[in-house]
Amino acid sequence: MSERRGRRRGRAEAHTAPAARDVNYRQLKNPFPSMEVFSADEIANMHDTALRTLEELGMKVLLPEATEIFRKGGARVEGDMVFIGRDMVEAALKTAPKSIDARAGARHRDLTLELGSLMFQPGAGAPHATDLERGRRPGSARDYIEYTQLNQHFDVLQMLSPSVEPQDVETHLRHYFTTEVQLTHSDKFPFVFSRGTPQVMDCFQMIRDFRGLTDAEFAANPHCYTIINTNSPRTLDIPMAQGLIDFARHGQMSIVTPFTLMGAMAPITVAGAITLSHAEALAAITLVQLVKPGAPICYGTFTSNVDMKSGAPAFGTPTHFQASLAAGQLARLIGLPWRSAAGSASNLNDVQAANENQMGL
Repeated sequence: MSERRGRRRGRAEAHTAPAARDVNYRQLKNPFPSMEVFSADEIANMHDTALRTLEELGMKVLLPEATEIFRKGGARVEGDMVFIGRDMVEAALKTAPKSIDARAGARHRDLTLELGSLMFQPGAGAPHATDLERGRRPGSARDYIEYTQLNQHFDVLQMLSPSVEPQDVETHLRHYFTTEVQLTHSDKFPFVFSRGTPQVMDCFQMIRDFRGLTDAEFAANPHCYTIINTNSPRTLDIPMAQGLIDFARHGQMSIVTPFTLMGAMAPITVAGAITLSHAEALAAITLVQLVKPGAPICYGTFTSNVDMKSGAPAFGTPTHFQASLAAGQLARLIGLPWRSAAGSASNLNDVQAANENQMGL
């Protein structure tokens, strides 16, 4: 009798066992309607104002090679000030790809970056690491490896990022270390810093050789990406301009992310700050397309406000989120894939940090 009860219990357990779920976090689509903080005509006016800003006020470009590329493309150049006509910007937006096929280390990790798709990556570039056992400390090589392993583990994170700065690795060797760690501890889409042509070329060669690619195969699709920050207001410095040129020439992806803080280097209003950010992004997009029409370029933004008492940057504020919504509207207007950034003013991984990052996402 006990044997029969055992067989019945086994059949019941088999009958009620949940089916294995096949969850695809790698090709997520946004199921929600777009949120808008400005009307369509206001967004069109912000775009037009950004074009007029580039035409009449210009962009300061500190790299002579980039200035010359702009000049040959039809821009008016006065010293390091480059005045970019709207016809140049419109031509660049026509050749900039609306969909980007990003190649990871494994084919099932490949990404298609386009409007409507969703990709997530963790925060980047933190000077310190922290956990419950070791506390807060300067970022180290060990921390960089551990964060890369955590990034690899979670399917809901599709891209690698420079999570923490490994400060115990010599600066002239750091790019070798970070690239090696990404290639050997993960098969996701990797990140490369734009810190001068020699370092960028080293990283490109490491990725190409590790994956067994020819020069033509490497250039055919982006196999890595970088983040380009303009210096607001309306300045493109030497390493950032060089990064745009290097990545465009080799077919790799740049994400242009102006860093504009309302009340500091940008107007105090959301509309004014986002218009400035948009103008700077359009200038960088134009440079990339002048170097190589069709080169992968992603529209980005990180606009928040400063604390008006201390002047310190304030992230995770309602104004920060309004700026992200406005940037999304402008990205949809020009049709390019785009990157936004969440953030928090919290000093700990607490409920405030969770709530503010959730709202930012």
